[in-house]
Amino acid sequence: HVQLVESGGGSVQSGGSLRLSCGTSGDTFSGRCVAWFRQAPGKEREGVASIYTGAGSTFYTDAVKGRFTVSQNSAKNTVYLQMDSLTFADTGTYVCATGPSDPITCRRLWNNRSPYLYWGQGTQVTVS
Repeated sequence: HVQLVESGGGSVQSGGSLRLSCGTSGDTFSGRCVAWFRQAPGKEREGVASIYTGAGSTFYTDAVKGRFTVSQNSAKNTVYLQMDSLTFADTGTYVCATGPSDPITCRRLWNNRSPYLYWGQGTQVTVS
């Protein structure tokens, strides 16, 4: 049984930083597409960033390019989302997901929910 657990959320002032972590038990992130999605109140869940751990390829939505960095620590089986220069628009619940092991799927569909098999419960990020 695969479980994903996020941590690192919290409240921060605009311009501040947070680092989110996503750990897994029951499986490994090796050779998989691991993504961060977020959902703001009243809005649909949207893809924020993703990493294909096999090659280290990363993908970002335009709104966070240059501010967010997704990375991995394979030894700890953990994927991180470093978030800098946070704004009010970044407020939401951040959820990590994994599933696809095909790098092409990861590149083409990283911000679609359908390819992902496993989802965490999310961690709240509030920017004021």
